[in-house]
Amino acid sequence: MLCQNCNKNEATTHIKRIVNGEATENHLCSDCVKSLGYDDIFDSFNLKIPTLFSSFFRDTPFALSAAKSVRCECCGSSFDDIVKSGMVGCANCYSTFRDKLMPSIERIHGKTFHAGKTPVMHKTIEVPGDKKSNAQLIGEKSAELQEAIESQNFERAAVLRDEINKLREDM
Repeated sequence: MLCQNCNKNEATTHIKRIVNGEATENHLCSDCVKSLGYDDIFDSFNLKIPTLFSSFFRDTPFALSAAKSVRCECCGSSFDDIVKSGMVGCANCYSTFRDKLMPSIERIHGKTFHAGKTPVMHKTIEVPGDKKSNAQLIGEKSAELQEAIESQNFERAAVLRDEINKLREDM
């Protein structure tokens, strides 16, 4: 679609305005967007992602502490760099700055561990006096494994397989 203002360039921006209940739509090229003053329409909202994320770290007691400038061994980032940019330098930064990052991560996510998409498989509780031998447990788990395979519950089957292998190692 050609720009509705200059009719020369390809339109890259769609602008819809509603004034007094009447909607108007314009398809403009990047040159016309700049000349008509639409290029800075979002500046007043201050929608800068690094600024947004860095705001999560500002309230921590460790924020911008110049006393100890510990740096990540991998990327060389300091915690001050993370606070200023709102981005963690690399995966190693999570272990290097763990004590400083955890309060913010907990505040953002609500918890500090990954629960995953699948529910936790409950372990069997051993009742005193009701101990089963490893051979009996392997037999029971093998039967469960076969049922899991037949019902095509392969995630459960993989867990059972690992449990059986561990029991065999313990024997």
